[in-house]
Amino acid sequence: MAPLLVVGLALCLSGTWAVDKGNFKTCEQSAFCKRQRALKPGESPYRALLETMELTNTRLTLQLINDNNKVRLLLELYRLQGNITRVKINELKPLKPRYEVPDVLIREPTTEPLSVLSQDENGVVLSLGVESQRVIISARPFRLDIMEGSDVLMSLNSRGLLAFEHLRMRKDTQADPEAEKKAEADPANQAETTKEEEEKVEDGMWEETFKSHTDSKPNGPSAVSLDFSLPGVEHVYGIPEHADTLRLKTTDNGDPYRLYNLDVFQYELYNPMALYGSVPVMVAHSAQRTTGIFWLNAAETWVDISSNTAGKTVFGKMLDYVQGSSETPQTDVRWISESGIIDVFIMLGPTPKDVFSQYASLTGTQSFPPLASLGYHQCRWNYNDQEDVKSVDAGFDEHDIPYDFIWLDIEHTDGKRYFTWDPHKFATPKEMLQGLMDKKRKMVAIVDPHIKVDSNYKIHNEIRTLGFYVKNKDGGDYEGWCWPGSASYPDFTRADMRAWWASMFAYDQYEGTMENLYTWNDMNEPSVFNGPEVTMHKDAMHGSWEHRDIHNLYGLYVQMATAEGLIQRSGGVERPFVLTRAFFAGSQRIGAVWTGDNAAEWDHLKISIPMCLSMGLVGISFCGADIGGFFKSPSTELLVRWYQAGAYQPFYRAHAHLDTPRREPWLFGPENTALIREAVRQRYTFLPYWYQLFYRAHVTGEPVMRPLWVEYPQDLATFAVEDEYLIGRDLLVHPVVEEGARGVTAYLPGKDEVWFDVHTFQKHNGAQNLYIPVTMSSIPVFQRGGSIIPRKLRVRRSSTCMEHDPYTLYVALNLQRTADGELYIDDGHTFNYEKKEFIYRKLTFANKVLSSVNHAPDAKFTTDSWIERIIVLGASKPSKVTLKTADGQEKQLEFDFDASMSVLTVRKPGMNAGADWTVTFQ
Repeated sequence: MAPLLVVGLALCLSGTWAVDKGNFKTCEQSAFCKRQRALKPGESPYRALLETMELTNTRLTLQLINDNNKVRLLLELYRLQGNITRVKINELKPLKPRYEVPDVLIREPTTEPLSVLSQDENGVVLSLGVESQRVIISARPFRLDIMEGSDVLMSLNSRGLLAFEHLRMRKDTQADPEAEKKAEADPANQAETTKEEEEKVEDGMWEETFKSHTDSKPNGPSAVSLDFSLPGVEHVYGIPEHADTLRLKTTDNGDPYRLYNLDVFQYELYNPMALYGSVPVMVAHSAQRTTGIFWLNAAETWVDISSNTAGKTVFGKMLDYVQGSSETPQTDVRWISESGIIDVFIMLGPTPKDVFSQYASLTGTQSFPPLASLGYHQCRWNYNDQEDVKSVDAGFDEHDIPYDFIWLDIEHTDGKRYFTWDPHKFATPKEMLQGLMDKKRKMVAIVDPHIKVDSNYKIHNEIRTLGFYVKNKDGGDYEGWCWPGSASYPDFTRADMRAWWASMFAYDQYEGTMENLYTWNDMNEPSVFNGPEVTMHKDAMHGSWEHRDIHNLYGLYVQMATAEGLIQRSGGVERPFVLTRAFFAGSQRIGAVWTGDNAAEWDHLKISIPMCLSMGLVGISFCGADIGGFFKSPSTELLVRWYQAGAYQPFYRAHAHLDTPRREPWLFGPENTALIREAVRQRYTFLPYWYQLFYRAHVTGEPVMRPLWVEYPQDLATFAVEDEYLIGRDLLVHPVVEEGARGVTAYLPGKDEVWFDVHTFQKHNGAQNLYIPVTMSSIPVFQRGGSIIPRKLRVRRSSTCMEHDPYTLYVALNLQRTADGELYIDDGHTFNYEKKEFIYRKLTFANKVLSSVNHAPDAKFTTDSWIERIIVLGASKPSKVTLKTADGQEKQLEFDFDASMSVLTVRKPGMNAGADWTVTFQ
């Protein structure tokens, strides 16, 4: 009966395939957001007490005082290596410690010295050591400006919206006498409650009810807030996850953007509602500079965005036009979090790639995925049994469509008990996995973090015995409803709990598993069907911390423990693959993310582009959306277009809801099967390029899938483009995302660029809007002139089957510059690349010579792959083509030249992909 109740409850939540917005709070319904938003700009009570300033080699400290209630705060200012400024604000002497987020920063950041340039009674000026950068701290009211020369790069509290709700004793209940004594004894911590504050005491400060749920709030009000002004900035991006435009909108006339990990059934598009993940990082970009703000807080957070030029009247704008406006545009941003402290990292760029590097230095880079995980993934809720898996696997071979992973959702388990198999439907899982391994394919099985409360279930019994469950406010194990019925939730904030969870993936613990089985963590927001906003109660306890303090971290910890389990089971040799739905800052260094429960609608296909672009800007490159849409059934046209678009996004997985008709790629007639086959095969030909880009992302933090403005930062026309994007620097993709499209208009950036259609080799100049007629087989993709992209054209049934296959080099020329590219090769699945076991080649075409030189001379690896073809786009016809190998040997190469398209094809050069060589075109 219980599973039926759960399904019924889930269906009630999902309604008629649309989100019930009433299940989720607005700012007005969130007491702390409502309180903070009611504050008026320009009335800051905070003053800097300059006489308390202390400066050491590593930091500046300074007390702030709230002149309304005399509560003191401690400001800490750090100059960090790599052009980053860190600002921390906490209570000087809180009643009890306030939560500071652990495990997100990869290390304690390296500091650099600050020095005082000048000081008087109004403030202090500090040097940041970079060119003419300095920090100005103004005393009354407190304000902090970061400047370069005469330009203000960013201002903090310039609108006076700093707010820090100090911890206090509740006046109307029996309090802890020790804490009360401490509060009374220390004037620095005493708050003189004003009449105004007393009147507001009932306003959700000490208890808050939403629908049928009451949040007991034992610590009372604890929100923090700070405003940032960005002069010269009109475009801000990031703070995923939202189903919204790439460029963030102003929030003056609606809710702020919300960051609070939630299980939102078939989310609505183009609004600021919270979704499954939260990365509190915003990137600001103008033609002059790129900067970033990283707000390190894991509690529920709201972000307001306003433009101080957006609210002008029509008359005011006309006046500007007539008189000539001298006003600089400015974006104002305000962060509001329910608890914790203010801990903010200001990344000062100045280029987009500098900001990516700065953020990566704090939270790490994208994990380097196994090569096979960049192939195609076939999934649905659910493949019924082992025979079904075998039949689907055979279907791919029969229809000549490659794939690497087949997935199992929750129904593969024994009654939603994770780490188990249904004894009837999946009775011999090793036999199933061996069948896949024989074809060099793999499987992913789901392991969710809600554990069925069942005394006959080993996992539950061990967690309960060890005391590893999250507790409710009364000290018992927290219980909620999820897929298994009544479930408890492991406390993944505990390192010992994470270590125990990791140990459960050992082959002798997780029975029936083999090395080609990987993992998917779903429902890890965490999802609690009968909880407030379909998640955990905020007053649940993780040791001494409330769930409200750590909520947005929970999913990261689940994925972290799972990935560690996959690494440990291989003795630390194999790279893991773990997909997560919930995420936070730092999740990029663990695995992949997808955009959750989308729908089979054209707008959901469109929104997948800005959603993944937004994630890439804040470090998470391994992103994708469910091909075809999770809910509902796509038309064949939509399904084909989604396969085509997904082939050019980082994570490529089809997935579908239990109640939808089957949609394996061959079920829509031979014509559509052929179109889908061609899209998937294109993906496989580009795997060498994808893999090299993921290696770059792992080393540098640069996004794999990136907005045009990242590469063309001064081209204003690119700043709001979200229907096309770049893969790396050299491929531009404009998927067809409109129903019945007969053509698309692609913007080709760069006035000195040329772009080549990768299918027809047609050449187009940059800095133009190009109309492209399309048919159902069209996927508009362009290679940048001046680039070299390695591909593998012998597509087989999986990426592993292609390991030793030869490469074709596509050399796209731009006569104004050298063409270059890279080729990266390793074993595709272990951590041996960390021991320098890889090949990294620099490919260059200059002065009619194509060369391959070793980009990592200290690395050692060998490959059986060779170069079987060179295709030069934008070429002129040579009289001869000569290969010279490292040992000095030369040979003439055969070639064909298509004069109508200026395409030169060099056949069978035959040199090893890891060798030094030159090819001269005379």
